[in-house]
Amino acid sequence: MERRRWKDLSEGQRAVVAVLGAVQVALLAAAEFDLARRAPDQVRGPKVAWQLVCLINTIGPLLYFWRGRLRR
Repeated sequence: MERRRWKDLSEGQRAVVAVLGAVQVALLAAAEFDLARRAPDQVRGPKVAWQLVCLINTIGPLLYFWRGRLRR
């Protein structure tokens, strides 16, 4: 299978990749911001571990928002 390059993608495909990338970066930023402001007793487990988990593509920040934060 031949690897596709950015220039080989159509405009629509480029737009989809750009939007998905922006969503991923926004989720990471929101998760890291929330984690930095949240007290350690409001997080399940060590904050450093959640910071590392958040670096795992899109699933990391989603996991943090789903399982990492304790509800007030």
